[in-house]
Amino acid sequence: MADPVTFSSVWQRTVERDGDAVFLIFERPDGTTATWTYEQFDAAISDVAAGLTQRGVAPGDSVHLALTNTPAFVALWLAANRLGAWIVPSDPMGKVPELADHIKRTRPQAGFCATDRADLYRQAAAGNPELSITEVDEATGSLDALMGTARVDWPAVDPGDRAAVMFTSGTTGRPKGVEITQANYAFCGQTMAERAELAPDDRQLVVLPLFHANAQYYSFASAIWTGASVALMPAFSASGFLTQAARHQATCASLFAAPMRMILARGAAVDGVALRHCWYAQNIADDQYETLAEWLGCRPRQLYGMTETIPAVLTEPADNPVPSSMGQITPGCQVMVRDGEVLVGGEPGVTLFAGYLDDPATTAASFTDDGWFRTGDRARLEEDGRHYFDGRHSDVLKVAGENVSIVEVESVLASHPAVLEAAVVGAPDPVRDEVPVAFVVPADPATPPSDEELSAWCQERLAKAKLPRSFTLMDELPRTSVGKIRKFLLRQEAEATRG
Repeated sequence: MADPVTFSSVWQRTVERDGDAVFLIFERPDGTTATWTYEQFDAAISDVAAGLTQRGVAPGDSVHLALTNTPAFVALWLAANRLGAWIVPSDPMGKVPELADHIKRTRPQAGFCATDRADLYRQAAAGNPELSITEVDEATGSLDALMGTARVDWPAVDPGDRAAVMFTSGTTGRPKGVEITQANYAFCGQTMAERAELAPDDRQLVVLPLFHANAQYYSFASAIWTGASVALMPAFSASGFLTQAARHQATCASLFAAPMRMILARGAAVDGVALRHCWYAQNIADDQYETLAEWLGCRPRQLYGMTETIPAVLTEPADNPVPSSMGQITPGCQVMVRDGEVLVGGEPGVTLFAGYLDDPATTAASFTDDGWFRTGDRARLEEDGRHYFDGRHSDVLKVAGENVSIVEVESVLASHPAVLEAAVVGAPDPVRDEVPVAFVVPADPATPPSDEELSAWCQERLAKAKLPRSFTLMDELPRTSVGKIRKFLLRQEAEATRG
């Protein structure tokens, strides 16, 4: 492996090499666009860095971002990193307690929020009166409010310097602050660009939220490494995704299973869509996959990664991807399956995250004695090198002493023709210790399946210990902003109901 490099140097190299190439196209909510070349955006970054300096940001300081998909996010990210500072992206739609917690734990020098959410943001920042707060008009894509006139002397930046702290999505409890270095972003950009065979004439379509690792790691970092362009949408639109792909002549995209199902439910085939490549995370049904492949113009490739693993450490190859497979080991990454658990190897701060913010005990506990990162996810490895998801450790229930895979039960329920998707959690039981209970979203809300239908379906396909003891119909499952199911909320409901 080559010596680690900084993400800032990757940006500078690409600007010098591909300055006239288009870097960013931002589609405003009204459908108009703003476009920057690499050279133009680099000039803007210098002005934004001057603005950060005037707000007191120095090397080693943090910058808090509570912004949706807007050029301001990208400019602040790159400018902060060039200054040797680090960003703290939060869910811009987060509530006061969540934002306040992030601000308290990272002590930012400057904070940026949308004008129309400024009152809520100021409430969250009340405990940090010294915080310099700037309101941003996200819809226009303008960078004017960020810019300054101070002289900027670019500091020397080290590959091991912190570049971001991203908080995990909190599907199982309180989020952890994942420390990301300059070298992490650079390594991720190179690894994901090479695995997708990204070229300078490619264009990434970004619809997932920028505060999340997926958009930063798999789309922006890889585009910057290559000199490719990015078409940034202000938000995901299930009915508009395919039209946007065609309008911007996108060649690459990245999605989750939940948005893909939404596209199927609310979209239709659109002329002119010509994606050659699309990453996706989490399984979808085979029939859904085939329809999407037809609509997208390519066969999507599943991947597996976490904020902590930096790149997706498992990726399906371009040649004949298998829809149900999490993928083979991504070149340049280290993965093993030990006792059913996915373990990831690497060097912290270079090919793996640097650690959890101010939490050395949790950091140490997340690694095995021989230095492998414990993902908490279970998988089985086949002879062809493909990995198949078998749930998280928490997704294996002990029902009267028998192991029950939640993933298997969910898969059976999701295969029912009247079910759009399903989630299964464990609920306490006085006799069996715990039992599976199901939460189901109907394919057609007007004609939902009955408990009797679902029970009969499961009885034909599952052993007795695996049968859900109850079925709760829902309009939608509780999710994080990137589509991960907040199962701890379902567990709380199940415990309350059966308690």
